[in-house]
Amino acid sequence: MKREDINIRDPYVLVDDGKYYLYGTRSETCWGEAFGFDCYVSSDLENFDGPIEIFKRPNGFFATENFWAPECYRIGDKYYLVTTFGGKDIKKGIYALEADSPTGPFSLYSKRLTPDNWTCIDGTLHFENEKIYLVFSHSFEDALDGTGNTDGDFCVVELSSDLKEAVSTPKLLFSPKEASWAKPVPFAKAEFGLDGDCYFSDGPFFMKLDDGNLYMIFSSWSINGYAVGVAVSESGTINGPWILQDEPLYPENGGHGMFFKDLQGDILFTLHSPNDKYMERPQFFKVKNKDGILSL
Repeated sequence: MKREDINIRDPYVLVDDGKYYLYGTRSETCWGEAFGFDCYVSSDLENFDGPIEIFKRPNGFFATENFWAPECYRIGDKYYLVTTFGGKDIKKGIYALEADSPTGPFSLYSKRLTPDNWTCIDGTLHFENEKIYLVFSHSFEDALDGTGNTDGDFCVVELSSDLKEAVSTPKLLFSPKEASWAKPVPFAKAEFGLDGDCYFSDGPFFMKLDDGNLYMIFSSWSINGYAVGVAVSESGTINGPWILQDEPLYPENGGHGMFFKDLQGDILFTLHSPNDKYMERPQFFKVKNKDGILSL
């Protein structure tokens, strides 16, 4: 199938053994009951084999909704899918699945990697100094019960070397409200019953580029809707401090992006756009870096 025929949100690309493996959230079940994840395989990012179902919700599985943002990592000879799960009686949280192949089948592998009483989405891994870190969004909706605030904080925990559990308490990295382009979401009152300014956050992803800087991209709300911004770590490490760039990388109607190196060694950026149900498509762009300012 062609790229423009793939209807997913939150695209993630693993480059492995000369092929591209594309993962994402099924648009059809994004906002209701969910049943699994798929993978699409390509050699040119235009023609894909798939969808290949890599995870099918087992009978009695604890999660029934919010099968969101799967990211696949190869560690040794195993493949790990870091993803969000939720349901009517549990808060959304981050988990890891494991398989012997990038096309699965994957099965639940880890404990819940984020706090039980937090609503957390969109986990991404960062590897630094032989440690594995999980960065995620602590959703503003936790302001409803006092287990969070309305800032949409990005937080980090250290994981065990086997990815089975968190071995530290969450630490704040930054809030998207610190970005000059970020605006409060207009639907916080209607959808969540929250008054005041609520900042949306999702889709964190890290890459150290050839200039030596550690960049983090993330999604939030702009004056023109869903958008992707950039932060740079002053220390070059996960600990920051993080400086948020004034202009978004992708300004409207698209989000939840990530970077990867293609088979030619170029840095590519992918995200889903437009941000409308059944219309979302993975888009690919080359990345320019001029004096530490990223653009497409």
